[in-house]
Amino acid sequence: MLPEPATSLLADLKVAEIVGWKEGETPAVADGLKITAFAKDLANPRTVHTLPNGDVLVIQSRGPSGESRSRPKDFIRGWIMSIAHGDSGGQQKESNLITLLRDTDRDGIVDERHDLLKKLESPFGVAWIDNTLYVASTSAILAYPYSLGQNEITAPPKLLTPLPGGPINHHWTKDLALSPDGKMLYVSVGSNSNIAENGLEAEKGRAAIWQVDRNTGAARVFASGLRNPNGLTFNPDNGILWTVVNERDELGPNLVPDYMTSVEDGGFYGWPWSYYGKHVDPRVHPSRPEMVDKAIPPKYALSSHVAALGLTFSKNSALPAAYANGAFIGEHGSWNRGSFNGYKVVYVPFENGQPSGKAQDVVTGFIQGDKAKGRPVGVGIDGTGALLVADDSGNTVWRVASADGKVTPQPIGTDQVSINSAAATPIGNNPAVGTETTGSTAQPRTPLAAPGAPSTDTEMNPRKDDALQPPHMQIAPATGPEL
Repeated sequence: MLPEPATSLLADLKVAEIVGWKEGETPAVADGLKITAFAKDLANPRTVHTLPNGDVLVIQSRGPSGESRSRPKDFIRGWIMSIAHGDSGGQQKESNLITLLRDTDRDGIVDERHDLLKKLESPFGVAWIDNTLYVASTSAILAYPYSLGQNEITAPPKLLTPLPGGPINHHWTKDLALSPDGKMLYVSVGSNSNIAENGLEAEKGRAAIWQVDRNTGAARVFASGLRNPNGLTFNPDNGILWTVVNERDELGPNLVPDYMTSVEDGGFYGWPWSYYGKHVDPRVHPSRPEMVDKAIPPKYALSSHVAALGLTFSKNSALPAAYANGAFIGEHGSWNRGSFNGYKVVYVPFENGQPSGKAQDVVTGFIQGDKAKGRPVGVGIDGTGALLVADDSGNTVWRVASADGKVTPQPIGTDQVSINSAAATPIGNNPAVGTETTGSTAQPRTPLAAPGAPSTDTEMNPRKDDALQPPHMQIAPATGPEL
């Protein structure tokens, strides 16, 4: 049962000042676990991604500068968020880069650290297959040639597809997931506002998850009505796509619950007209009862305003048996309620492919009094089976391992692609030799076409007139509002 909405000119505010971690300090972890700093002195690490050989990519980014602000509330929010993200206005370390971390002897300690890519445009999600690294920046998916073991990428990228960007870019993070058959990419595109205050024209193709053919760049909206989805990942048990979603603000401190949900092809999840299924948001005009009727309730409610941004499944990790089958969620933490909420990593057990119990605290201690040591964002499993947590305010990636030192026999990459399903329906006429992950090892397989096929030498430039690549303004949700 959800509480009644409580609207006000300004939401309740409680903003944690970011103070960082002192030498030797760490977050706290649940019994049976131990935590260490896997990498420090980073620049706003947002997500982590493990390659099939065990190398870990850390995606570091800051939001685009110069975002348009159309309401007085926008200026207030901008000031609040600068505090919440630890932006003191002084000299900041260069961000918007991807750093490679290599643990050569699999002892949980980084032996090599290399900056793989620099000067990116607010990157967030990545995926790797067929010697190609796909990077979702705030305005495009780019394809870089990359072979496992390389320490640097110098070749220019190809543009796979443009994504909705500025001049207004309210939710700028674009997460990325590779389909189990290796053919499709799924990218999250958050809304351009809280509840469509900038008009529906500004929301075309947004508040949605896109499906992108990685060979042609052809894109469509896979699911819509998702205000700010992140943490895209496929459940390894059944190949179903899941996400965590940041819901709307200014309906009171206990509304609306952020949530975790599986994502249906063509599904509509309510935004902006309703929340958590068919609960109508009275602030949105004109009302659309026919859209409310189509709204799919999410699978699992998190608490309100926890700002869930990271999601990974625990299957095949080396963590204790208590975490054998479930999902870890990174909760970045609240700023718009009278008491702090989130600022931790939780674990939700699964059974038969669905959430089956209460969320359990796994990594805590980011908040101390009214100050924050850090804020968790993305989560993932490293090459030894330990949990990684990207802390964008503490500028650290934390490694949470089993206290008994257990590790997996061999690395398991983030992108777990089924060799059988990919080979059963080969695509593309311009093959490029590559590898893919199946289970825990990199295996040769039937090659797929190079990114951007059938074009060959075209470097990064907008292909908005390409029949295979419609501009994002033409993409409408598969089912739902004509945004």
